[in-house]
Amino acid sequence: MKKHIFTTLYCSALFILGCRAVYADEAPRFNWHGYISQGLTQSIDSNFITSDNNITGELTEIGINGHYRLTSNLSLAGQVVYLDGGNRFEQGTRIDYLFLDWSIADIGGWQGQVHLGRFKNRHWLYSVTRDVPQTRDTAVLPQSVYFDSFRDVALGSDGIQTSFKKYSNDNIWEVNWSYGSSDINEAQKNFLLGKVALGEIEQDFVHQFSVFWQPSTMAWKVGLSWLESDFTYEASDVDNRFDGQANIRRFMLSAQYFSENWELSSEILKELQDSEGLFAPNFRDKRTAEGGFVQFRYLFNSQVSGLISYDTYVNDVSDPNGKQLEENSFGQIPAYFGYVDTVAVGGRWDFAPGWRIQAEHHWVEGATRAVSLLDPNIKDRSDKHWRMWSVQLMYWF
Repeated sequence: MKKHIFTTLYCSALFILGCRAVYADEAPRFNWHGYISQGLTQSIDSNFITSDNNITGELTEIGINGHYRLTSNLSLAGQVVYLDGGNRFEQGTRIDYLFLDWSIADIGGWQGQVHLGRFKNRHWLYSVTRDVPQTRDTAVLPQSVYFDSFRDVALGSDGIQTSFKKYSNDNIWEVNWSYGSSDINEAQKNFLLGKVALGEIEQDFVHQFSVFWQPSTMAWKVGLSWLESDFTYEASDVDNRFDGQANIRRFMLSAQYFSENWELSSEILKELQDSEGLFAPNFRDKRTAEGGFVQFRYLFNSQVSGLISYDTYVNDVSDPNGKQLEENSFGQIPAYFGYVDTVAVGGRWDFAPGWRIQAEHHWVEGATRAVSLLDPNIKDRSDKHWRMWSVQLMYWF
């Protein structure tokens, strides 16, 4: 794995240096940036990040991103990263995004962009910045919206995305639309269907739309977003699961307020989940999940800030305390796996240009998104009350 990481970074460095040499005497057509972040982390009484209450260095992020201008209104953008987030997502190197960016100067007063390829999700407050450590408020974002087990699927898709903005004396409007799909890796399949699933799962499509409004002062930002996605599972010849499909629809309200010394952010969501087959030929499950977060950040000065947030998520609004979940599983899944409530505090210090140290601590009740509900040893994976913390040192250039 380490050899693969260094090979990727070495080849990327050669490519970047070559491009910089070619265009050294011209207007910059190629821009690139990078970041390195390393930290210590621990989840206590839960396997969400680490196992057996271990303190580890499984908080590594290394990335290089670039933007190459092909013509005056056409460019190519991409990012390659190496991630290690413990149990939160799959360790390794991946291409976060790689797309053609077509800029449209004016359509009836609207400025537009069209992204073709593996594009970045622009529909939520932090979806477009969650991949870069120095643009995230915390290492672990609110899990009601930014579910780490599906980080790669939610970050972007292979397909097409359009974004249009209109500026006036009083308002700024932004309208986004996208259609595509993402690969589902083995870890994500295991989370959804358990390790006994031996077949193949695919995301057939994900269709998204969002609209945001800001006053010309840009003190507020309010938005609405909609998502719909279909998944299909094809069982193998010998399998513990059955052919099936699932449909997810998400509706979300997002809001931010920016003051001189503080900012307030919030997103609330409703998810409609409908699945057929998978666990039995005639199996059918329909449920509605709800959640959201509110987050307050205070800037003590240009270098130091602090944060406090509250995040909540219920897996089924008809069973908010998880009691029916425990009864239906004959006691194998404790009730507290039906919900999760999290309070977090954090702080960061930019002690030099391009350098930051960031720390956070989360107190959690419930475990619906801590581990897979299909883990046969789920009782041993998380307590009802648990904690997690991390300290990160990051450098970007």
